Amino acid sequence: MGAIPADLLLSPYALALLGLCVGSFLNVVIHRLPLMLERQWWGEVAHQLGDGESWQRVFGSSPDPNHDQRSSAISGALDGLGPLSLVLPRSRCPACAHVIAWYENIPIISWLVLRARCSACKTPISPRYPLVELAAALLFAATAWRFGAQPLALLWCAFAATLLALALIDWDTTLLPDALTLPLLWAGLIAAALGWTITLSAALWGTVAGYLSLWLVYHLFKLATGKEGMGHGDFKLLAVLGAWLGWPMLVPIILAASVLGAIVGIAMKFGGTLREGRYVPFGPFLAGAGIAVMLVGAERVLDWLGWA
Repeated sequence: MGAIPADLLLSPYALALLGLCVGSFLNVVIHRLPLMLERQWWGEVAHQLGDGESWQRVFGSSPDPNHDQRSSAISGALDGLGPLSLVLPRSRCPACAHVIAWYENIPIISWLVLRARCSACKTPISPRYPLVELAAALLFAATAWRFGAQPLALLWCAFAATLLALALIDWDTTLLPDALTLPLLWAGLIAAALGWTITLSAALWGTVAGYLSLWLVYHLFKLATGKEGMGHGDFKLLAVLGAWLGWPMLVPIILAASVLGAIVGIAMKFGGTLREGRYVPFGPFLAGAGIAVMLVGAERVLDWLGWA
């Protein structure tokens, strides 16, 4: 048998199947990565509580005698939780702890066969799981269509998949983990330096302008209102988009994200679903606008805006 041609392996249909599998893994990342970060932060709290010298330097007094007990209690509680990573422990039902077999974890199909319920306790399984898998499949297929059957399409698939994970993590937790944004930022700069995406100059200045623009907005808003209008992760995310798409795309991305965010925020307000504090995270809309620009293409975006 001859080798399978690249135009078949990298076709929209083949990459859609790959996207289904990647989407299944993204569900794990979206659920577990914030928990992993929170465990890490509580570990740092325990360490800090046990550091009497640091307390003395900061507060100028001896720490409370109960500090060591609190530190030990937190550390003990964390140790009792067991290991948690993106691969361990195996996926299980959150209601009954039933370990999910491989045939119960086939993207979309298993959810349909199980009728959206745990096979052991019949607890409903959220439709979000197959929707994330479907979204990843559609993104991968659209990326293959946009860039053609070439290895470069896989690079852009990885970009889109990471943005999808970041968008949903931010929506759930208002966190944009450095564990995803910083590697994606460096990957964008390296890809540009190797000549795979845009020019290195456009990527470098896109990174700088992306970060500093929202950094400036953040500090001006805080100076005017005394409140924080966005998280620092948004600065890094826009820097990521600048590294991959170039500085000319930053204004269209910000405009599209702001308009869509405002529409969704107003709809949630009138629908009574706006979360406590009356805010909507900005990251999902930045990520969505970045994916849209990637699929549409820089030249067409600039042409639509009359800037070409």
